[in-house]
Amino acid sequence: MKNYKAVYKVCLVMFFSILFVSCDSDDDDQLIEVVAPATYEFLRDGVSTVSFSGQTTRLNQADAIYNALNSKADDGSGATKFYTEAQLDAMFADGSGFMNAALNGTGKKVRSKTSAGCAAGNSATQAQFDDQIADFVANVVPAWTADASSGVAGKLTDATRSIHVNGAGHEIDQTFIKGLIGGMCLDQIVNNYIQPCQMDSGTRRDDNTNGILSGDKNYTDMEHKWDEAFGYLYGQVDNAKSTDFSANLVSTGTTLFKYLSKVDGSNDPGIAKRIFDAFKLGRAAIVAGAYDVRDAQANILKIQLSKVIGYKSVDYLEGYMSKMAAGNTADAFHALSEGYGFIMSLQFTNDGNDAPYFTKAEVDGMLSKLSNFWNVNNSDLTSMVSQIKSKMSI
Repeated sequence: MKNYKAVYKVCLVMFFSILFVSCDSDDDDQLIEVVAPATYEFLRDGVSTVSFSGQTTRLNQADAIYNALNSKADDGSGATKFYTEAQLDAMFADGSGFMNAALNGTGKKVRSKTSAGCAAGNSATQAQFDDQIADFVANVVPAWTADASSGVAGKLTDATRSIHVNGAGHEIDQTFIKGLIGGMCLDQIVNNYIQPCQMDSGTRRDDNTNGILSGDKNYTDMEHKWDEAFGYLYGQVDNAKSTDFSANLVSTGTTLFKYLSKVDGSNDPGIAKRIFDAFKLGRAAIVAGAYDVRDAQANILKIQLSKVIGYKSVDYLEGYMSKMAAGNTADAFHALSEGYGFIMSLQFTNDGNDAPYFTKAEVDGMLSKLSNFWNVNNSDLTSMVSQIKSKMSI
């Protein structure tokens, strides 16, 4: 494959997803043409260089943990049993104990990739997920068939649905998985794999420029890091790398791609295409050695993917208020549990300048106002909605 020199002083002109990057005129000028392909497909010597199987595994593990937090275990005995805290912890922290044997023994672990971006990350936030697992086992499971009320865990039912909650009204499977959408999926993309601390670590930039591959693999380290970011969004999407993006792409999962699709279909039509196009063009720029173009696409991804979290935070807070007004407490608490998880995810957003739209301290302050759903104040929720819309320009 032809190698290109890195360009340090550039001007950019974009037309139909084609970028030309050139230096000031002199005899040594080289033109780097960066062409975004129609699909996320990149070949070297006729063989694909795209690989993100590890991300698919972690997304599937996350879904399995989510299912374990809202259902009973099946050990083949026919007995009715719930997952123990040790079993849930093993799935989350050790990547073991899944009923789907393909998810065990892979070396992939959800917890180690949660709140762990090289440009961010906070072990105290990891512990909040541990606490939710412990809360579910200690408080929700023993009261599975009891009637829930203020301060009392159990089953909460209205005309629209039944949910299982802790004494504060939290539906743990929802708070957990929605928090993980930001804590793992978003964080690993915008605060880890597309960051210089991954892209340009060690000799990766020079190796990429010179076409030095990663061990016996058919990709450079830099190409692979970008693909891993891609995988945290599209890792459960059928034919993500070989099918041109459309709203008809189908994901089997409950994580970030699902909510990108929802936002694209309602709050912000076109956002999904902007994100897919940025992934394609950034990857093409890596192949071409046009690192300024790569970084420009990374900034688009940081801002646009963060907006998904912002939109859904607002949607679920507003959804809670409308459902409560209709007298459907279980449905309202379900929505607010989802909102709680997305609020938790706000600390992992990235404003394009590598700062979160909301700090961990700000997020924890909002979560404190949601600590007890039975006495939450609509005025607090309205204030949160206003802050999110203002800070994130949504």
